[in-house]
Amino acid sequence: MNLKIAVLPGDGIGPEVILQAKKALYAVGVVYEHDFIFEEALIGAVAIDKTGTSLPEQTLNLCLNTDAVLFGAIGDPKYDSDSTLKNRPEEGLLKLRKGLGLYANIRPLKPFKGLLDVSPLKREIVEGVDFVIYRELTAGIYFGEKKLNESETIASDLCEYTEEEITRIAHLAFQSAQKRRKKLTLVDMANVLETSRLWRKVVTKISVDYPEVSLDYLLADNAAKQIISNPKQFDVVLTSNLFGDLLSDEASVITGSIGVLASASLGEKNALFEPVHGSYPHAKGRNIANPFAAILSAAMLLDYFGLNEEAKKIYEGVEKAIEYNVVTLDLNPDSKFGTNEIGEFISNFILNKDDLMYFNNDNVHLGQSTIV
Repeated sequence: MNLKIAVLPGDGIGPEVILQAKKALYAVGVVYEHDFIFEEALIGAVAIDKTGTSLPEQTLNLCLNTDAVLFGAIGDPKYDSDSTLKNRPEEGLLKLRKGLGLYANIRPLKPFKGLLDVSPLKREIVEGVDFVIYRELTAGIYFGEKKLNESETIASDLCEYTEEEITRIAHLAFQSAQKRRKKLTLVDMANVLETSRLWRKVVTKISVDYPEVSLDYLLADNAAKQIISNPKQFDVVLTSNLFGDLLSDEASVITGSIGVLASASLGEKNALFEPVHGSYPHAKGRNIANPFAAILSAAMLLDYFGLNEEAKKIYEGVEKAIEYNVVTLDLNPDSKFGTNEIGEFISNFILNKDDLMYFNNDNVHLGQSTIV
């Protein structure tokens, strides 16, 4: 298969972790005889610095004319301290999602067996967790009309949803539940929000088309508690933009590190794949950022195009790295390995798929391993 992939490394640790994802895809291309063509473009703070805008037109045009987008991270502290700035790095990502019509963000939560004891939650709570969050991505409070009075003492953000915006992501979530354990949980605040009442009305109506899928409802505040106290109850979670943003980040603690969470953002014609973590500017250039999420995002990209065996190989590479304790400091404070070494390890695992790996932690130093 030939795929043209737009690569948007972005800010902070974005370029470092995306490089590791590209290594994995390159190895997959060699072993499985695929041709992946990468073309990079600017977005975020680096784009503002060089072009004056967080999403240059050239970047959007590239993304519209490629098969998929591989995205790194966005944000820079120098743009956080000045509240008067109108052009912020994060605006670039919001505009990109809107421009590509990426209305569904999909975040799977399934802890790796080798990381169960890394989670801050008890092992008996974490073991066996396997659910996915479907977050609406192009509407709601982030995109509604924003107002600030002249004296800057009153502000408002309009949260608005249409039946069509709810319907399209609801169908995706139900279709996912059909292929999984046939349970869908709608998270809202229908007790106080009119938009949430519309969500309930629309999703309940659509559920008739999926009789084998059980539908239940949770208020967002209760869902926040249940995700930590009893995450095994969930299969597919469907929710709005704001609640999905908050709950998916909260759920990341289940895995032990936000650095292992991948995501996909899908539209009718376009798809973007990105790690859930932020730009982590303090780690920039230090070779300590966890690249697993970016590498697993590349695996989700492969799955999207039906390259399931290839995606599985990347998952196996991550599992093997965890098994051999080839991880970054967030997962093991005593680790001798960094971002680049983990990328090389997984790439070599894929390239040597028929070989048996031998790894001696006693004799290893940073960046050195034995692969026979």
